[in-house]
Amino acid sequence: MHFYIIFDNEINNSTMAKQQKSYIKMAQSVQIMPQEELLMVKKDSKSINIGIPKETVLQEKRVALVPSAVSMLVVNNIEVIVEKDAGLKANFTNEEYANAGAIIVDSAMEVYQCDIILKIAPATIEEIYMLKKKVIIISALHERVQNKEYYKALMNKGITALSYEHIKNNTNEHPILHSISEIVGSTSILIASSYLSDSEWGRGKMLGGFIGINPSEIVILGSGTIAEAATKTALGLGALVKVFDNSISNIRRLQSNIGVSIYSSIILPDVLSKALKTADVVIGAMDVINNNAPAIVTEDMVKNMKEGSVIVDISIDKGGCIETSKVTNHINPVYKKHGVTHYCVPNISSRTPHTSSYALSNYFAPFILRLHDGGGINQLIVNDSGVRNGIYIYNGKITFRSIAEKYDIRYQDLSLMIAAFM
Repeated sequence: MHFYIIFDNEINNSTMAKQQKSYIKMAQSVQIMPQEELLMVKKDSKSINIGIPKETVLQEKRVALVPSAVSMLVVNNIEVIVEKDAGLKANFTNEEYANAGAIIVDSAMEVYQCDIILKIAPATIEEIYMLKKKVIIISALHERVQNKEYYKALMNKGITALSYEHIKNNTNEHPILHSISEIVGSTSILIASSYLSDSEWGRGKMLGGFIGINPSEIVILGSGTIAEAATKTALGLGALVKVFDNSISNIRRLQSNIGVSIYSSIILPDVLSKALKTADVVIGAMDVINNNAPAIVTEDMVKNMKEGSVIVDISIDKGGCIETSKVTNHINPVYKKHGVTHYCVPNISSRTPHTSSYALSNYFAPFILRLHDGGGINQLIVNDSGVRNGIYIYNGKITFRSIAEKYDIRYQDLSLMIAAFM
């Protein structure tokens, strides 16, 4: 359990610290804090500082911690250093961060001297060179687009690197990916609705259902978290949804979670082709494991779709599941092929950076508190196998076998390494 205080915007950091001490004394006198919490406050734990840099990757608008999360960390004796304008693209101002207790700095170099670096996209080579030695960096990995130079640069500085998309919880799920996937699934339907109603890119048709008018038909490929969120959003708008997947058990789970009966089928080319002919929207949310696998939707199938219908290929970051898909970006997100509008932006969650930043921050803030209160990263990875699952470099040693084998780098078993300090 952690306590945090919302301070008036006029209160500076020094005043915040005094009020925190006053709050603790008051808690001791009136016993509003449990004894266990008082002991935690009293103990002398090594203070850490967290660095939040401004993202430099093209079109990445999210930020790892929102101001309210910063406030919670600061109250718990964790220093947060934020690069100027780090949250602006997600509509969080420097003033909001300062009022939350963060220290605002002008340069990335200052941020990269912190004990822990928390960011969205993987660090670039230039950013890695700015890191001080032996720090912890928490970010996405994006293993498919990295190279040997990236890993070697981290190793040479003795970095411990943690990939947040690989972290698991106690139910063996990936909590951060789950939250982002829900946002992406819902957003994909809203994107499709925008283009479907457009007179140039779509058919001037409202997505959903309306009294006296046939509802829009939406074909969703896949039955995972993204597909489930897309299905719920589409049904909420009154659309007719058809779900296709290769796993009957996954389709059954999706339908059970939704709580209503929907049209569903395993992927049979003739059945899918028939559904696509009448579809207004197609959402590609298949988990593409092999980039060289044949596309689920062929070009001939796309040719037979209605003029002005819309495809949103969410799987494009893994190669796509529609043959006519090609990678686009947030600046030029769509193109037409055979009269069908294609939206194929890999980083859809960055389209809604404010909401997505909250989703990420809701995990990161409690994680940092656990790391701080639980004895540091070593103790955390001893106690939590889900966190261990996300560490791909530990003290400069590669701990993901897939990376080591791909680039002919010596592999170190993390379980054996942590046995040394158990």
